[in-house]
Amino acid sequence: MTPATTATRAANAALVDRLPFESTTDQGLAERGFIAPLCAPVTTADGRPVWDSHRFDFVEGEAPDTANPSLWRQERLNGIGGLFEVVDGIYQVRGLDLSNISFVRGETGWVVLDPLITAEVAAAALELVNTHVERRPVTAVVYSHSHADHFGGVRGVCSPEDVAAGRVRIVAPEGFTFEAVSENVMAGNAMTRRASYMYGNLLPPSPTGQIGAGLGKTTSTGTFGLLEPTDLIGHGDTSIVLDGVELRTLYTPDTEAPAEFVFLLPAWRALWTAEVVTHVQHNLYTLRGAQVRDALGWAKAIGTMIAHFGAETDLLFASHHWPTWGHEEALALLRSQRDTYRYLHDETLRRANHGGTMLEIAEDLELPPALARTWSSRGYYGSVNHNVKAIYQRYLGFFDGNPATLHPHPPVEAARRYVTYMGGAEAILERARTDHEAGDDRWVAEVVKHVVFADPDNLEARELLADAFTQLGYRAESGPWRNFYLTGAKELRDGVLVLPTPTTSSPDVIAAMPTTLILDYLAIRLQHPEAHDLSGSILLSLSDVGERHLLELSNGVLHNRTVADGEEVATDVTITTSRARLDALLAADDPASALTLGEGITIEGDASPLLAVFDRLDQFPFWFDIVTP
Repeated sequence: MTPATTATRAANAALVDRLPFESTTDQGLAERGFIAPLCAPVTTADGRPVWDSHRFDFVEGEAPDTANPSLWRQERLNGIGGLFEVVDGIYQVRGLDLSNISFVRGETGWVVLDPLITAEVAAAALELVNTHVERRPVTAVVYSHSHADHFGGVRGVCSPEDVAAGRVRIVAPEGFTFEAVSENVMAGNAMTRRASYMYGNLLPPSPTGQIGAGLGKTTSTGTFGLLEPTDLIGHGDTSIVLDGVELRTLYTPDTEAPAEFVFLLPAWRALWTAEVVTHVQHNLYTLRGAQVRDALGWAKAIGTMIAHFGAETDLLFASHHWPTWGHEEALALLRSQRDTYRYLHDETLRRANHGGTMLEIAEDLELPPALARTWSSRGYYGSVNHNVKAIYQRYLGFFDGNPATLHPHPPVEAARRYVTYMGGAEAILERARTDHEAGDDRWVAEVVKHVVFADPDNLEARELLADAFTQLGYRAESGPWRNFYLTGAKELRDGVLVLPTPTTSSPDVIAAMPTTLILDYLAIRLQHPEAHDLSGSILLSLSDVGERHLLELSNGVLHNRTVADGEEVATDVTITTSRARLDALLAADDPASALTLGEGITIEGDASPLLAVFDRLDQFPFWFDIVTP
């Protein structure tokens, strides 16, 4: 165990004096309505562990020196798990995944809101409510938005046969399928690798390791799936009735997710805010990597929620954290969240228009005192610092206008030059040790990373950088910041451990992808420098779905477009097959052989252009280096 330094203990102690730790309001809300504890650890059918909430039982009492006391408080609250009655007819299971799953009593069965990440934990939650409340069939499932922790466990509460037979409806926001599969596939490998840092999946749960992610504990590791929606909610939709339950809907795209909606349950005067309003300051840019979110649009969407539903809201609940009961209390949460995102947006741009750069604004900008002391505006998941950077990036991009930063050297080349300029590795480490002892670990991380990138075999440098990361992690109020720092420290000390590789491109996800998106992903996988001299055209005809797509090879790029009905195109080869066969073909270890030998595929013409593409498809390694070159 690496202890907290004097500087870390002082930084954490200072925070206690600035925040209202004496308040027990959230503790009472998180415990209210408790019915039953969580079930035993959840496993797959073959016994592989999926989830064990008891791993975090140590998060209790006062914060240790090795954890930010504000984050520790948040994770104590996140650790209050089990089955809860929100109000008669609405039930919620918390603590079985990063997100919550909720159950609304319909006329004949359960309407399920956001079925977690994996099937095993979703099934465990359903059994919990069936056992302790009432055993009922699932009649509808709602995906509030396009992030995996809100749909991936759907097969734990219903089957494709249920949906096909009309026994279960699945409701999602307009654009859901495209956004869900594109985010998980197009940059999915890099994003998922970085998510292993963000959620602390490689850290042992302990006071010096993983304690949670602010938004919830961490992510389950079971079977990820996707069943396509039967009903979509868009801008023009204002209500839908599911099993006798009316949902008054509001489409809120480009807030926390590109496709998202919220709704009022008027029978209970209960506002479901999905992930637009929770008990954290959320990410405008998520550290795992994603498109930057619109702070202004987010704030305005919350304002619209207040205008549309505020007068009829006596209860607010969401897909993370605990509910808020009471009309005034619910409005106060909505207003503080609205004001937080709007303040960050407007003040960042005000300073940018004075010439402030991204790093300068992020270093100095603080929320006003009332918001800074509001627990739900604290940076447990997002942070003021990286949200400000996101706003700057959205409007002004990576470049700060200074020509010196226009064309910097990449990390390894810059590191070698820095180390030479600073007198060599030994001189840098000697100075950095002094700075580490003084608690200036941000600076230690800044300078010693150059020694590691110039010479990744320098064990002394790796250990010192790991020590700096460790202390920064102990001080971090944001769960993802803590997890990034401590995971970086672990990999510097232990190396990258190659574990079973998670996949975001599961069969369900591939099957849900529009063909054009599959072809776009195929184009990303093409090793373009090795394909620059290839040319040719391919007509892909998918007979079972009535689609035709033209693929053209040119200058190392694979273009595609949909061919309209009746349109005549001249190509080198026509491939006729089914969409299911195409999915299997792309998943094969040797697609070129599968193409020429596979059944259910007809080839007319010269197949060499397509074979050449398959011969040059890249495979993305998951366990790439992050804190070393």
